[in-house]
Amino acid sequence: MKAIAKPVTVFDVYNRAKTGPKVEERDWDFKIIPQTAKELAEKYGIKMDKKTIVPEDPELIEKLWQAGLDMLVTCGVYCMDTGRVIKYTRDEVLTSIASAPDHFVFGEGKEAIQVVPRAYNSPKPPIIQGGPTGSPCSEAMFLPNHQAYAQEPIVDTIVDGVMQTVMGQDPTPGSPWELMAVHAEIDQVREAMTRAGRTGMGL
Repeated sequence: MKAIAKPVTVFDVYNRAKTGPKVEERDWDFKIIPQTAKELAEKYGIKMDKKTIVPEDPELIEKLWQAGLDMLVTCGVYCMDTGRVIKYTRDEVLTSIASAPDHFVFGEGKEAIQVVPRAYNSPKPPIIQGGPTGSPCSEAMFLPNHQAYAQEPIVDTIVDGVMQTVMGQDPTPGSPWELMAVHAEIDQVREAMTRAGRTGMGL
């Protein structure tokens, strides 16, 4: 009888990031990933139609799924902090997928939305996330920029931008100003939602 795979914990990932195979980042980016992708595309006979943004052919979708699974198991995940590869077995990946939640609630109150898996041919409208999405925003325009997104009825959640300055200071990574900027960003996005009459949107 085959043993049931144990779910991977955050402690497993941490330990593997410290003990996994040592790989140079340049080799990972320019050799391992592209070479493996090329080999798997050939193995599964994957040919993409550049005119089709989202493939709808069930056979091609299955091939892409199998190739993606092989890619993860073969390559693992690169940890830039340690320069090592976090490896997973096929059973661990499939067990994690099988045990993943089938939905979650994002946001609060009347702005709360149900996030559920959605197939390419689903009649259910997709969730729309609006916002600068990590792009730099001036301190003066940060709040009105996010308010503009929150005011759009089609937007379900906000993905915020990044303040270029806070109180006129550069939020240098690792400095107290970086912490100040993060707090200011959250406060101003929530204020933008309130001004748009949409307090509780997912952020």
